[in-house]
Amino acid sequence: MSTEAEIKKLAPWFHNIHLPDGNTTAPDHFLGDFPKFKWDKIKNDIPEDLEGWKVLDIGCNAGFYSLELAKRGADVLAIDLDEHYLKQAKWTAKQFGLDDKIRFEQMQVYDLAHTEEQFDLIWFMGVFYHLRYPMLAMDILSQKVKKMMVFQTLSLPGQEEMGIPEDVEFHKREIMQEKAWPKMAFIEHKLAGDPTNWWAPNHQGILSMLRSCGLKVTSMPEDETYVAHKDPGLQSSLDTWNYSEYLSAVGKDWKEEVDKKTRKD
Repeated sequence: MSTEAEIKKLAPWFHNIHLPDGNTTAPDHFLGDFPKFKWDKIKNDIPEDLEGWKVLDIGCNAGFYSLELAKRGADVLAIDLDEHYLKQAKWTAKQFGLDDKIRFEQMQVYDLAHTEEQFDLIWFMGVFYHLRYPMLAMDILSQKVKKMMVFQTLSLPGQEEMGIPEDVEFHKREIMQEKAWPKMAFIEHKLAGDPTNWWAPNHQGILSMLRSCGLKVTSMPEDETYVAHKDPGLQSSLDTWNYSEYLSAVGKDWKEEVDKKTRKD
């Protein structure tokens, strides 16, 4: 079967991937050359040499970013819920001879709480706002990231920032009505016709949320995209609030974990 015929058989495509033989998977994409035009803005904020790095690509779709990261030497775990996208991604990886560098799994982001793997780089683009439980996902990923995260989300308009006080006095809660106060808008029905668009955080909300996961934003290579690094000077909120709540939320026996910690101490 010709490459053109295989591309057609695997349609529809959401990633326009430029294959080694010159064919492209979605040349008439409604967004243009997507997601290459996004990658071109982000790629210089990622190390050129990823040899020895373990990378997690969440919501990999047809595998565009997984391929680019594997080309730089990374060993990639690419996850998605959609079997169709995973089938496309496995096929494209073979076209580039990178199927030994990329492992594909059908997984929810929440499933990562039950794995022991950690990753030098977590690629978390275009997924956060589709999650019903976004902060749980962030807490899970905070346990998995070792060096850096590339985070992208649909967001509220504007880039206002403010200093966040260590404590808000009970009778001075009006500060939370400030435009820049970290917040997320809840989408009850649909946004852009999509019923899986649940949340739209504001800019300060994203900065604060990443900080609460021990990550400091170091650059914004394009609108709504944040490059953040693990900062030893920041504590994940999991280290400062009731860790048993997190364990219970991910279906682990928190009593057993507390007993283990007590025995260690």
